[in-house]
Amino acid sequence: MTVQPIRLFGDPVLRTRADEVVDFDKELRTLVQDLWDTMESQGGAGLAAPQLGVGLRVFTYHCDGFAGHLVNPTWTAVGDDEQFGPEGCLSIPDMFWDCVRAKHVVARGWNMHGEPVEVEGTDLLARCIQHETDHLDGVLFVDRLDEQTRKQALREIRGAEWFDGDVPVIKESPHPLFGGR
Repeated sequence: MTVQPIRLFGDPVLRTRADEVVDFDKELRTLVQDLWDTMESQGGAGLAAPQLGVGLRVFTYHCDGFAGHLVNPTWTAVGDDEQFGPEGCLSIPDMFWDCVRAKHVVARGWNMHGEPVEVEGTDLLARCIQHETDHLDGVLFVDRLDEQTRKQALREIRGAEWFDGDVPVIKESPHPLFGGR
């Protein structure tokens, strides 16, 4: 078991778009195992490679009765239904705010061996897939909060014991669902 330190809000790697994985090799399998071990040790629902300081498009998930990983994932919403509810992040410890996400998504990508994978999820699994894919694009869930809630969230983050630095600029998501956030 290899548990790695998780990068916290303010670390530039969390705001940088991760690179596509091109080598499905032993290093990738080790990264997936490190992501899994770290996510499980912290009780997280998902963990993306940038949260370990690795700029590759990989994440693990364990939520709503489903578990696995995706390499170079993409997702699409199924229908127009939205969900609004609490969301948190291991890179923003012990803080939760209500966030809008698509209610039902289909994600496609590869596993660590380069085989195609498709995951369909609703509710928590859909939220997790969207959240972790955002990490791979350098987007954090606070970027998706309405303006008033985002301002409150940033105030709370600045006051957190673990926070040490300037608050980064809020990024626009490349997934323009729900009003461009």
